[in-house]
Amino acid sequence: MSWRHLLVAVAATPESDRLVEKAVELARPSGAQITLLTVTADPELYNQMAAPMLGSLRELLREESQMFLDGLCQRAGYPIAKTLIASGELSEYLRHLCQHSDIDLIIYGNHNQNLFGKALCSARSVVATSCVDVLLVALN
Repeated sequence: MSWRHLLVAVAATPESDRLVEKAVELARPSGAQITLLTVTADPELYNQMAAPMLGSLRELLREESQMFLDGLCQRAGYPIAKTLIASGELSEYLRHLCQHSDIDLIIYGNHNQNLFGKALCSARSVVATSCVDVLLVALN
């Protein structure tokens, strides 16, 4: 099967390179687009008392995330169409993005290898709410 637009959900970990490699492997034969998405933490969750510094912390998290995404793009060996940084609930954001951006495959990492772990992993909510195909890539 060939897809036209792949969305790769990445986190600032070395395993994300494996997810991008898998996306490139699937995208290259058909010339599909690849979009990378990462989620940053919301600084309001860390400290309600630090309100004056939240703007700076938010900007720092965004800059670090963009540097991480830029590094993935440079190492991909394939053109990355777009990079996105989001905050909040990942599965809802993915669903919205797929509906409005013609994405037809989500690539998502999975660290859990046993049956119990797979049932409780974060990928479960992505799979349950997705309106497109989801490829879970084992990262162990």
